[in-house]
Amino acid sequence: MKKGSFSGRTKQLEDKFFHARDQELLRTLREAKASKERKKALADASGITDDDLLDQLDELDIGGETVVALSLVPLIAVAWADGNIDVKERAAVLAAAQQQGIERGHPGYQLLECWLKRKPDVSLLAVWKDCVAALSQTLGETAKNALKEDILGRARGVAEAAGGLLGLGNKVSKSEQAVLSDLEQALG
Repeated sequence: MKKGSFSGRTKQLEDKFFHARDQELLRTLREAKASKERKKALADASGITDDDLLDQLDELDIGGETVVALSLVPLIAVAWADGNIDVKERAAVLAAAQQQGIERGHPGYQLLECWLKRKPDVSLLAVWKDCVAALSQTLGETAKNALKEDILGRARGVAEAAGGLLGLGNKVSKSEQAVLSDLEQALG
């Protein structure tokens, strides 16, 4: 056994440990910087200034390019109210997206398609409600009422898209009505 080999190996292990730790710290710093940049882009695109709300949106992978899709969360909630999305509901949501200027190929449209394929976590609707509450504080009464009518009108359109048997009967299911009532309450 060579003299000093144990201390040499100890040094190698020490160097390896600190290298791994340095790499972890660098990765953490890069992630924090990237998150800060994403939140700044989101704040610039949306006008949202609340850090907690920006954190929640970042955790949901909603960024500056996809924040426009957030306006369609109520429609997604209504479409998924009964546990599945009908072809007509899907078409109604996509038509509403195009009316909002969200065209096929846009990152917001792609996010919307993901939400139509797989039901989003309930936290998405909770974050939407937080956004609406923050937005409502900046709007006058007339603008708040216009926003409420617009959102509820589009959401009701999705609810009615697949409802009724042969066009007869109640076009809005009980589960869809419950979501519409929840949206109305969130809108004040």
